[in-house]
Amino acid sequence: MDRVRFREIKKEIRSVGIDDGSFEPHTKGRTWLVGAVLRGGHWIDGVLTDRIEIDGIDATPTLIEMINRSRHKDQLRVIMTSGITFAGFNVLDVNEVFENTGLPVIVVSKKNPDLPAVKSALQNFSDWRERWKILCSAGEISSIEPEEFEGRGGPIYIQTVGIRRSDAKEVIRTTVTGGSIPEPLRVAHLIATGVSRGESVGGV
Repeated sequence: MDRVRFREIKKEIRSVGIDDGSFEPHTKGRTWLVGAVLRGGHWIDGVLTDRIEIDGIDATPTLIEMINRSRHKDQLRVIMTSGITFAGFNVLDVNEVFENTGLPVIVVSKKNPDLPAVKSALQNFSDWRERWKILCSAGEISSIEPEEFEGRGGPIYIQTVGIRRSDAKEVIRTTVTGGSIPEPLRVAHLIATGVSRGESVGGV
């Protein structure tokens, strides 16, 4: 699928930020996967929820179904995710998400991912090569300095599928409202930790 073309990034662009809930590492079970639908960085239009397996392999189909069944789907223009692994090492295939939803994906991280450490951790799984292949298919990691998106603090790191880096940077600039992380991701994090812990915890 070709990249989605944006003639302009509107101030009220509808995006969905995706984050996972809290969980006990190295245990069996499920945790929440939450999507926060926002217009720009100020108006919450909706919340999407589902459950995924800790260290499982169901993050990709669950996210695709969650987006495609949503009444907000037709108005969404982009998906933003807090990293590329959820519920431990449940790796998200961002290319498959783009192909099956038609929405470009921006992976956002506050820290530059330590890929050698991730690869080492993945080797605890019998299917680690497949998980590693999916992770590597997400593309190049690039940094965006805070002055590029009117944020505070240090740089953020992104990977993009289905969208030009320049458009992704403009989406981030439009949805950051004073911190360093797009508001859809901040809201998704607060909701996900709130429903899984009983009280929201920190930022992303």
